[in-house]
Amino acid sequence: MLTRFLLWALLLFLVFRAVGRLIRGIGEGTRGTTTRGGRGRAAEPPKGELMVRDPVCGTFVVPSRALTHRDKNGTQCFCSDTCRQEFLSRSNRL
Repeated sequence: MLTRFLLWALLLFLVFRAVGRLIRGIGEGTRGTTTRGGRGRAAEPPKGELMVRDPVCGTFVVPSRALTHRDKNGTQCFCSDTCRQEFLSRSNRL
């Protein structure tokens, strides 16, 4: 009898917890906010910061978080070290 009660209590707890998370997720989705593990806001680019295109693959990146390379033509922003290495190898061939 006690075991049955404990199992029902555990089941109800898990159901209420799942429904609560679902409702919280829907609310965050409508507000445009996201959380990581339910704690604070997830990392997102600052509002109003323009993104630039990676010259190798075309992916848009936030300049403050991108890998960069400076040369006589200015600063290039890359999404990954692979793209940066590809860019450097192409420029060395020229």
